[in-house]
Amino acid sequence: MSAVMITRKVRKWEKLPGKNTFCCDGRVMMARQKGVFYLTLFLIVGTCALFFAFECPYLALHLSPAIPVFAALLFLFVMAMLLRTSFSDPGVLPRALPEEATFIEMEIEAANGNVPAGQRPPPRIRNVQINNQIVKLKYCYTCKIFRPPRASHCSICDNCVDRFDHHCPWVGNCVGKRNYRYFYLFTLSLSLLTIYIFTFDIVHVVMRSVDNGFLNTLKQTPGTVLEVLVCFFTLWSVVGLTGFHTYLISLNQTTNEDIKGSWSGKNRVQNPYSHKNIIKNCCEVLCGPTYPSVLDRRGLMQEDSAVSAAGAAPPSSSSSSSNPEPQTTKTTAPLIPNEHTPDEAKPGVPVPAEKSPSPKEEPHEKLPPLASPETDAEASIAKDKSH
Repeated sequence: MSAVMITRKVRKWEKLPGKNTFCCDGRVMMARQKGVFYLTLFLIVGTCALFFAFECPYLALHLSPAIPVFAALLFLFVMAMLLRTSFSDPGVLPRALPEEATFIEMEIEAANGNVPAGQRPPPRIRNVQINNQIVKLKYCYTCKIFRPPRASHCSICDNCVDRFDHHCPWVGNCVGKRNYRYFYLFTLSLSLLTIYIFTFDIVHVVMRSVDNGFLNTLKQTPGTVLEVLVCFFTLWSVVGLTGFHTYLISLNQTTNEDIKGSWSGKNRVQNPYSHKNIIKNCCEVLCGPTYPSVLDRRGLMQEDSAVSAAGAAPPSSSSSSSNPEPQTTKTTAPLIPNEHTPDEAKPGVPVPAEKSPSPKEEPHEKLPPLASPETDAEASIAKDKSH
């Protein structure tokens, strides 16, 4: 048995570590836990479908046809921002290659020196200066890298994310450097859409109750009750989340930094990323450049795979007894020059005293042996001598 190495080209996203799922040949990148994301889609699409089915025909006729048009535009914008946030790379940092990880380990050992037995080694930290302030870069034991400033390792996706804000199960992805602005626009537009639908639900019920009564109106439009309940419970959480991120953007701060108290703890360290101006901070977060992905998910790489190649194995006794045809096609000569025939494939030498000849050898044994001319002459001379 021998192994043959086969080299084939694969996309880099197929070999990326971490707990992500990819679709559309690596163009779509999401977390593996997407159940809550499907619930988000169902709530948004379902509520808007009920609004267009029950309220929009009546409101377009009695108030203005612009009401369903504006609702449709707002709905499309919400879906675009949601899908853009969910399907994009949030800013995942590539892990160190084996050679790079070995080099970093050697640097750390050289800097720390020999640590006596029983003592804890010093923390793996590097200090950089940002806006005249020292910022510590922590070492990631999973990715084998020193994380850039404001980066953190997501335990759910098992990746280091640049400018990590938080992992949002409602969008099915991490929120980081490359999709934070789309996440904020999604929450902001969803808040406006929820308020819009909730307001015109109330207007619709009030206008129809004047003519038909409140109870009759609810019976005629059962979807309105469901819309009001969904919007009422969604409104507080969505609007509150939008207000919280508006506050963070005004300070140029992330959710992770706010929870940990990075810039408001006991040490009273000031935020080195803040411009001390609300407008400048908002412009940097919402209007800054679009950063490219550093993963190169659709790039090509070569993969070597070993494929075992074995010669033809001898048939088993059960198969030979049930199906004798493969024995007639079996060859005893090697198929390739300089190739040795296995011992199992060599024909056995018949022994007349112990083994009876096979049926195929009987016609050859009945034929008399061919005599050469030399043996005939010796036989005639011996006959003359006897006389």
